[in-house]
Amino acid sequence: MEASTIPQPISNLALSDLRDTFQLTRDRADPFFEQWLLKAELLSDFEQQALDRLKRNYENIIETNPLEEVVKLVVVAPLLDLAGFYQPPFSIRAEVSTKLVAIEGNQTFTGSIDVLVVKQRLWVLVIESKQSRFDVTSGIPQALSYMLSQPSDAQPPATQDRFGMVTNGREVIFLRLKPQPPPTYAQSRIYQVIEIREDLTQILQGLKVIGKQLIFNW
Repeated sequence: MEASTIPQPISNLALSDLRDTFQLTRDRADPFFEQWLLKAELLSDFEQQALDRLKRNYENIIETNPLEEVVKLVVVAPLLDLAGFYQPPFSIRAEVSTKLVAIEGNQTFTGSIDVLVVKQRLWVLVIESKQSRFDVTSGIPQALSYMLSQPSDAQPPATQDRFGMVTNGREVIFLRLKPQPPPTYAQSRIYQVIEIREDLTQILQGLKVIGKQLIFNW
């Protein structure tokens, strides 16, 4: 990507740009999400029933190719509620402006984070949602860019891991970024919201593990 003094949209960045400009590389040997699930608690009957309702709601709208705003309402919002992210010590921001500056300082990228979970002004979870017709992996570069960036009304932790979730409503991928230079990231496998019942259970279990880690380790 050519150098420019004019801010560019973060959505223009590809994984190759993140590698070349920000030295970001993928750690393929990090099974972080599988490790989370090993210590995840079983869901309650209420939580399972809530997931069944989420699944029915999404099945009811899937044929309309829902826009990302609908995906956030039907899939993301209930999952965040069940995972406890609407309760202290967490708070939720939406459409958060953010800026990413290249290491050399001659390139700036700007964007807006769909959903940001914050703990005492430290952002802890970036969520990127896409329309259902898009491949879920298409949201990975944008989510990673946000995880590397500096939001306007919150600050990323200096050294702690940063977490992300990408969804198109049908599928979910989790991301973990280690920001210490040079930064590295790992990603989970693709989890199915509709097709595989155990996957939806594990999505919620993973979100709950993130919440507990952030409460007790930060």
